[in-house]
Formats: sequence, C-alpha cells, structure tokens
Amino acid sequence: MNGFKTYFTNFKKTFKVKNFIMYFIVAGAMILFGGLGAAGALKRSFLVLLEQMGYGIIVALALSLVVGFLGELSLGHAAFMSIGAFLGCYFQNSVFPALSSSSPFVALLLAMLIGGAAAGAFGFIIGLPALRLKGDYLAIVTLAFGEIVKVLFQNIPVFGGALGIQNKYRYNVNSLYIIIFAVLLLTLIIVQNLIRSKHGRAVTAIRDNEIAAKSTGVNVSYYKIAVFVISAVIAGVGGVLFAGTQNTFKPAKFDYNYSINILVMVVLGGMGNINGTIISAAIITFINVRLGTVLTGNLAVLKDIFYALILIALVIYNNAPALKKFRNRYNLKNGAAAVWNFLVRTFTKKKAEPDPAREVEFGADWSRIPTKVEMDELLSTDFIPETDRPDRGEGGEGK
Repeated sequence: MNGFKTYFTNFKKTFKVKNFIMYFIVAGAMILFGGLGAAGALKRSFLVLLEQMGYGIIVALALSLVVGFLGELSLGHAAFMSIGAFLGCYFQNSVFPALSSSSPFVALLLAMLIGGAAAGAFGFIIGLPALRLKGDYLAIVTLAFGEIVKVLFQNIPVFGGALGIQNKYRYNVNSLYIIIFAVLLLTLIIVQNLIRSKHGRAVTAIRDNEIAAKSTGVNVSYYKIAVFVISAVIAGVGGVLFAGTQNTFKPAKFDYNYSINILVMVVLGGMGNINGTIISAAIITFINVRLGTVLTGNLAVLKDIFYALILIALVIYNNAPALKKFRNRYNLKNGAAAVWNFLVRTFTKKKAEPDPAREVEFGADWSRIPTKVEMDELLSTDFIPETDRPDRGEGGEGK
C-alpha cells in the first residue's frame, strides 16, 4: 500500500505547470492534426513529417535517459532501434500475417511488445559488461555493438540481407500518426515519472558522484543496468514505429551516423532536460527532412557535416569563457531547454521550475544551496574587521 502511495505521489509530480504544458502540446497536436488529417485538410507529406518527428522524439528521449540522467555516453542506440524495427516488421510479415491483414493495429501493438522486449534483452546483454567501462571506452563499445548489429542484419536472409526488409502491411497515414503520438505521450509520462521518483534521484546521484552515491547505499550496478534496459526498450519501440512508416528499409540506415544524429538531439536540447530534448528532436528532424529533399546524391554527405558543425558549435558555446556572461545573463545555458524555460516564464509569469535532477523529496531546490567550493570559500573568510582584531605578538597572544 505504501509502495502504491509513493508511486502515485511521484506520478502527481509529473503534472506540474511546466510538464503539463508539454503534455498538452503533445496531446493537442495528436488530436488537432489527427482530426484535420481525417478530414483531408492536411497533406500526406505533412503527416509523414509529423510521424518522423514522433518516433525521432521517442528515440531521443530514450537516449536522454542514458546520456542526460545517467551520465554515460552511448553511441549504439541506432542498433536498439534497428532491432525493434527488423524484428517487429518480420513478425508482422511472417509470424502473424493473418492478424496483420485483419487487425493491423493489433499486430502493430504486438510488434511493439516484441521489438521492445528484444531490444531490452540486447540492452541487458551489452550493458552488463559495457557499463563497467567509463567515458570514451563505453562509447567505443556501444559504437562497435551498433556496427555488429548492422552487419548481422545485412547477412541474415530472413531480414532481406543488405537489400533490406519489405513491410508488406502499410498503415493509414493518419491512423499511424495518432498511434505514434499516443506512444510518444505515454513515453513522456513514463520518463517524467521515472526521473522524479526516488529511483530517478538515485540515477542522477550516480551521474553527479558515483562514489558518493555508492557510499550512501545506492546500488550503482542495478540502476545503471535498469536505466540502460529501459532506454533500449523505448528505442526498440521507436524502431517498430519507424518500420511502420516505411515500405522498405535497409540495415545501412542504422549506422553510426544515425546514432550521432540522435546524440545531437539530446545535446542540443540540454543534457538532462526532457522538454529541451523534445524541442531539439523536432527541429533536427525538420531540418533533416528539408536537407534530404535538397541535398541528394553525392551532396547527401553534407548532412553529416552539418551535424558535426552543430556539435562543434555547441561545445564551443558551452565552454567558451568569453560567452559565460552572455549565457548567464539570458539564461541560455542548456540549448533548446533555454527556449522552453523562456516560454514557461512568458506564459505562466513564474520562474521556470528547477531541474528535476536537482529536486529532492521535499521540494527543496539544490541550486539554492551553496556548493562545496562556495562553502569552503565562505568558511575560510575572516569576517573580523582589521580595526577590531587584537594585536598579537610573536607568541600569538594579544598585547
């Protein structure tokens, strides 16, 4: 009973002003554009773009759990997405084709369960040894895992080999759009609820100081594996939804460039900021689609250069001392998250909420508590005025 009460309390915390606005935007977009699409008032290309934004945001939220909240760098989430996409499509085509013909959306739901579970299983297998590594080593291992998965799918005949797999059952664009945004809304609620729970605080404690978290009794290995598996499951579900939008897709689609693309969404949105990640994922997806229509053939490689330039610009912006005053003055320290905070302050006439990663059980804001460095400086300061100090001799006693 106490466990349910705690869960319900954490669930209510997700429905605060800032989070409610994002829930309203996602749900409103699902209802509004879904209704307009059903009435034939929207072009098919626009609904397809919204579908791409939807599953792109889902996968970006998955990676944000690992990179933003756990503090580990993963470059293999395109692999988890591909596992969900290929297995989900294969099961719909070959395992239950009759169900796919009569009740395609029931088949899609089963495919999401299968694809998500398979991606989670691989996440557990790769995460168990990989998460013992740190920094660049973990990034290299996950990058290698992504390439291994791509090569395996290219050489397994049932998945079409290098030519890819064909999706035999196409869905109504408008109906699939509604399903994608419904899954997005559910994913958003789950992620927000997770990071605001005691488990979420344990995860961010590991990110901030793993040794200190371990000394307070946090099971570091358990939480690392759990977050990695949850992230892999969400990415796998996003892969199944991606497959539903395609006629044919190849393993080469899910290369390391795709993982970098997802990482750019997370970094641009602000590390550990869910709302910023959603905004940046939508923007990056839109830019990617527009560039895809302009840059064709040999010019397609310029898209990768574009993402590389974005990462370089973000690193310079976040670390350049010359820009520190500008960032602090306009509160532009968290990428696209700063845009979201500005909108919240504008429309609610309140200060933006503190980062949930810095929020404790009873609502205290850690950002108002001096850091250890500030406390050390404070304690080392001599507050006794020079005129009030007793004169001391060589022996240390006053005259």
